[in-house]
Amino acid sequence: MSHFLPQLDSYLEKGLINAQLYHLIREFYGNYQQASTHSPQSEKTEKMFELLIQLVVEHLQHPHQFSIFHRSLRKPFDYYQFGLDFIRPFVDFTHSKILGMDYLHAIQAQIKKGENVILLANHQTEPDPQVISLLLENIDPALASDMIFVAGHRVISDPMAIPMSLGRNLLCIYSKKHMSYPPEEKAQKVLHNQRTLKQMQELLNEGGCCIYVAPSGGRDRPNATGDIEVAPFDAQSVELFWLLGKQSERLTHFYPLALQTYHLMPPPGQVEKELGEKRIINVTPVYLAFGEEIAMENFPGSTHLDKRSKRNKRSEYIWQRVSQSYQSFPHKTGFANSQAAGYTR
Repeated sequence: MSHFLPQLDSYLEKGLINAQLYHLIREFYGNYQQASTHSPQSEKTEKMFELLIQLVVEHLQHPHQFSIFHRSLRKPFDYYQFGLDFIRPFVDFTHSKILGMDYLHAIQAQIKKGENVILLANHQTEPDPQVISLLLENIDPALASDMIFVAGHRVISDPMAIPMSLGRNLLCIYSKKHMSYPPEEKAQKVLHNQRTLKQMQELLNEGGCCIYVAPSGGRDRPNATGDIEVAPFDAQSVELFWLLGKQSERLTHFYPLALQTYHLMPPPGQVEKELGEKRIINVTPVYLAFGEEIAMENFPGSTHLDKRSKRNKRSEYIWQRVSQSYQSFPHKTGFANSQAAGYTR
């Protein structure tokens, strides 16, 4: 019999967690247990969930102060490995795939030469960084662990997300969706973003970086017919990273990356401004597709355009590249247990 629920009750009674977090954890635990029955590694999941909540409570008691560029914490506790091991039982590796291996090899060679790579990608689920690392860990362990993620500020603010975030290399930036909420914090958020971009420029000048960014500014969600689409890319965001790459002292390459990870941990139906989202997890295959390097200056349809039109066309072109790769994934397979594990379309 599990000792977790009595322990969770004691956290609430002692005031170590509030009622809202208590109910979120309890609900997630029930789903996590149910989903783990479909995993060949189910014997590990109970201890991993208990450890997650211990880390959440520890952080609430002793909050970690994230820096502008947070480097993965590996000692004395290995948060990176913890994040991988927490998600690993729910990835169906037998049916998961990486497409575009030739482009991945080109990326590896460029990074080895001290050049930079920026991956312009879609984003579907909270543990996307862990999923990417899990699929890369046997191909290039250094790339899997050293990749830098441009992330929303929520990943270092939500108590349930923080143990995962501590194990990643993060540049946190406020997206447009959250910039003006609450209004009195907008100026501070603008300043934070400026400092983050300055830090990113310094990293690019050093060279040898692989940076993942989702120019949509959020996770993909189902459309009116229930199909999950790649969210539109923000032209201003694409332009910003393109300018940073051009200004870098090291050559910077841009590649499209498509992910299908949605069913692993589907996001809430709408963008939530408050912290504390409901989490549902499933056992599912996941997919990555690396695309051919993007010609950021002379891309198809770029001739004879004014500056603003070219900026918009560039963003649309890259979005189309990611969307085309996304459509190559087997969207309808491997989710037989989704509804049983708590996922409903």
